[in-house]
Amino acid sequence: MGDSVQRAVFTTLDPVRAQAKLDEVYALRDVRWIRSGAFSMSLSSTGAGPASFGRLRLGGSSVLGTTECAEVVRIGHVLDGELSSPGGPDRFPRRGPFLFPQSPCTSYWADLDLFSVSVDGAAVAEQAGQLLGADSFRLQFTGTRPVSPAMARYWSSSVAHLQRNLLPNAQVMSSPLVRGEMTRSLITALLHTFPNTFLQGPPVPDVPAPRPAALRRAVSFIDANLSEDIGLPEIAAAARLNPRGVQAAFRRELHTTPIAYLRSARLEAVHRDLLAADPTTGTTVEAVAARWGFTHRGRFAAAYRDRFGQAPSTTLHA
Repeated sequence: MGDSVQRAVFTTLDPVRAQAKLDEVYALRDVRWIRSGAFSMSLSSTGAGPASFGRLRLGGSSVLGTTECAEVVRIGHVLDGELSSPGGPDRFPRRGPFLFPQSPCTSYWADLDLFSVSVDGAAVAEQAGQLLGADSFRLQFTGTRPVSPAMARYWSSSVAHLQRNLLPNAQVMSSPLVRGEMTRSLITALLHTFPNTFLQGPPVPDVPAPRPAALRRAVSFIDANLSEDIGLPEIAAAARLNPRGVQAAFRRELHTTPIAYLRSARLEAVHRDLLAADPTTGTTVEAVAARWGFTHRGRFAAAYRDRFGQAPSTTLHA
């Protein structure tokens, strides 16, 4: 998932340097400049593991070129200016998130302020296959617009949370657990927001009743690795089942899912730490929660209150 957060800022008044950077970051090729004023370009980026968040500001000139996102899944959001597809169906909406086409597409960029999220395509395909329990599954995106307005809002709110509450916090992002959870949640939102073959999924196979020993192995693995960056693939491997098999086992025997069990166990760990903590030493609820992978303050507080009948701050100061 990566060892750290990478931050970079690039600015130039030179179209030649700008063209090289646009090729490097956005795979914008065969560029033709249409000059209209003093040129400037700035690009800031923040990367964590297979995901990166970028903000491009392009002014003074218009650009006509060909984009191709064959190895990267890139989601854009035009904040100002114009990004369009001349001479064909416009794949870039004026408002809201959209998926950059993964096949070559001619695009026109003018006085553009663009926010983008880029995720390594192999990481997206791998997680899709793991969630479906199908190693041979081939992921293909079949559209560039969100499947619904509700899912567009879900994507935007998920990204806003990551930008606002996680990426700026060096202490939180130093945790491999947090970085891994961030990447998984981002890819999950991506897979459910934009049309793709994951949403269709392969036919659900008949899953034979797993032996209780497999479930015990899964539960023991989770309990022993609460502070580690683990997810469904690791739990399934420990149980010696495929992901669908371990999900079926948890539903059948425990009436929950492996990930829900993992989060519940981590919530218990937060509770124990808060009970044992001394608030006079500077311990905070946010720090304890982040230690166990809970980084969204509102959702964590609600889950904690539902589970323990009180606010986490009450537990800390009891």
